[in-house]
Amino acid sequence: MAIANVPPKPKVGRAPFLPGGTIATREHPSVSTENRPAPQRHIAFVSQRLVEASTDIRQGPPERAEFLHTVLCHVGFPRQRADARVFERTSGNVSVRLEAGTLYTGDGWRAQPLPYGTVPRLIMVHLSSEAIRTRRRTVELGDSVRQFLARLGMSASGGPRGGYAALARQLAALAACRLTLGMQEAGRVVTVDAKPIKRFEAWLHGDGTQRTLWPAALELSEDFYGTLIEHAVPLDHRALAALKHSALALDVYTWLAHRLCRVRGHSVRLSWQNLREQFGQEYQDARNFKHAFRAALRQVLAVYPDARVSTVPGGLELRPSRPPLNPKLS
Repeated sequence: MAIANVPPKPKVGRAPFLPGGTIATREHPSVSTENRPAPQRHIAFVSQRLVEASTDIRQGPPERAEFLHTVLCHVGFPRQRADARVFERTSGNVSVRLEAGTLYTGDGWRAQPLPYGTVPRLIMVHLSSEAIRTRRRTVELGDSVRQFLARLGMSASGGPRGGYAALARQLAALAACRLTLGMQEAGRVVTVDAKPIKRFEAWLHGDGTQRTLWPAALELSEDFYGTLIEHAVPLDHRALAALKHSALALDVYTWLAHRLCRVRGHSVRLSWQNLREQFGQEYQDARNFKHAFRAALRQVLAVYPDARVSTVPGGLELRPSRPPLNPKLS
């Protein structure tokens, strides 16, 4: 890993907000919650953002598509921080295994946690989209931290709990982790060692009291890039931006973006137990999961107007639907 010294970053204002101005939640315990708006104001803010995104999406397609690996559309990363070093999730014929790793920091090896929450999801969309657009495994992160934060719709504020630090922590966790994908296709069972980031080049960034790693470029592993090119799902960045306050909502959106256009026959019904196994491992109480999932689904349907999904006794009914983006755009 290439290490160089760079000047300390300038101090900026407080950062009680998450990407796009959303306040911290239990999904983001590492982000500051000081000066948090009242819950009613937060709800109103998110609702307004969803309304604006819904109106924009109904008026026409975006200028470009974003992408995410098919397997990650089915089974995402952890949503909350955990002490575990291994995370596994399976849904149907796909499975993901995530193992926390270590990074060399210039003065030793430092254990990294499992990536979690909305930030690594947005990072993976950005990295995947850039790799597909450029047809290169190496993704440049831009000349400035602020530029990359802006592309992700995140606050560029500083401090140990600001947007900069949150993004740096999740980038480091992603770079260190090992990702293994399991798929069944054409009558075969395939295991792909798909460590998403093969090479992590970084500068040491001093702030006077501590050093943090910030990457100049990330190189996707050849295996992950190869399967990404074959199994990428196009997404609407306006929907992602509207849902970036919730990892569960992002997971439901990416799942439906891939699943609905592949429904065969009149409809498919999924039980709440099926859905909880796929999305609700963090919920001990089935009723709490159903409440959270329904709330996330309502938000997703606002920014995926062509989705034909309805709640039925015992679960959900999925009917054949157009994907969020016209395949020609992607």
